[in-house]
Amino acid sequence: MLSEAHLRVERGTDCVCAFLKHHNRSRTEVLLHGLEQIPRKELEYRGSTFTEMDVDAVLARHPEVALVDELPHTNIPGSRNTKRWQDVEELLAAGIDVISTVNIQHLESLGDVVESITGIRQQE
Repeated sequence: MLSEAHLRVERGTDCVCAFLKHHNRSRTEVLLHGLEQIPRKELEYRGSTFTEMDVDAVLARHPEVALVDELPHTNIPGSRNTKRWQDVEELLAAGIDVISTVNIQHLESLGDVVESITGIRQQE
């Protein structure tokens, strides 16, 4: 996703990182350099602070392309939408193209295969 974003930026496309979790992976952090990042929205939930994509900020910025990590993610209660894919639907409806990621374990059609390999049934 990040490599594709760099290619698009090099071609002159207005591409921003709307939401990405780098999971402390150095390669991911390096690939983020040079990409505009939209600040996240902070939400309080059960005494802890979490961050989610700031849909309003992305809509206000209105890039040609927005990068959105973890498409099937369940947002923190109190977020604009229950699921991140619903956030993405809003971006698409506003004319913003989206590049996203999906973990193979979240593909319902592969649920049985993933469970047979990992022994874990996907719930999200």
